Amino acid sequence: MSQLDFEKPILELESKIAELRHVNSDSKINIADEITRMQSKADKLLKATYSKLTAEQKVQVARHQNRPHMIDYINMVENFMPLSGDRNFGEDQALIGGLGRFRGRSCIIMGHEKGHDTDSRIKHNFGMARPEGYRKAQRLMNMAGQFQIPVITLIDTAGAYPGVGAEERGQSEAIAKSIETCFRTSVPIISVIIGEGGSGGAIAIAVADKVYMLEHSTYSVISPEGCASILWRNGSHAKEAAAALKLTAQDLIELKLIDSIISEPVGGAHRNKEEMIKAVADQIEKGLEELTPWDISTITKNRREKFLKYGRIL
Repeated sequence: MSQLDFEKPILELESKIAELRHVNSDSKINIADEITRMQSKADKLLKATYSKLTAEQKVQVARHQNRPHMIDYINMVENFMPLSGDRNFGEDQALIGGLGRFRGRSCIIMGHEKGHDTDSRIKHNFGMARPEGYRKAQRLMNMAGQFQIPVITLIDTAGAYPGVGAEERGQSEAIAKSIETCFRTSVPIISVIIGEGGSGGAIAIAVADKVYMLEHSTYSVISPEGCASILWRNGSHAKEAAAALKLTAQDLIELKLIDSIISEPVGGAHRNKEEMIKAVADQIEKGLEELTPWDISTITKNRREKFLKYGRIL
């Protein structure tokens, strides 16, 4: 597991506990009580640390390489069949999508995939989709509308890919069209921010009837580093930028920009992937139940009004 700076005291304790557990069982020294005491201390320290994370620290947790990714959450769906390509240019591995059955219900599921190691990160372009990724998303949403099955989207991206090729192929148009398709799709859409929700690359598939965020995920118009480089001309001010951006789930629920926060296991989703995936699946199922049955004209009207309200409470 990669280390976060603020987790070092916890990881040191856990390392000592692991060493004690491997002490020869023939040892005459009874270390069980010491292990129990140290484990209790580690648990309390972990809970205390994660109960008061700063915005900057939440950004670090949201980016943790061991958090469950899109390919992990696909396990929520039975008989998943990936659908590839935008029928225009090509396939984009940064955005995975397809058909499946979610707890007995047919659905379209799609989301950003960052990758877990060097090779997979390169393959998935670090979760930064190109125009063909967002055009594939449009194709899948249109398919969902045609067959009247709900859409589930999982967001985890630093933003859309800003490369020359992406711009040449119409990145901004593809994002705008994807947002428009979200508004027009005549079936329930549920979006979950599972890690980073960065800029237009995130909202392109996050215009939904229900928008949920994991407890330690982030959602913002720009990354803290990008914001700092613009406002302070210095990326070292990312900590101040993270606080000013109001990008945490707790900030956004207060601003009424999301519908609910999904609690993470103590110590973050990276410490218990199975528990996190189940919690996300439970919340999605609850959201779908609230939206079912649906009326085509009503659901698109309510979605439009939901997003038109953004910013008015300020």
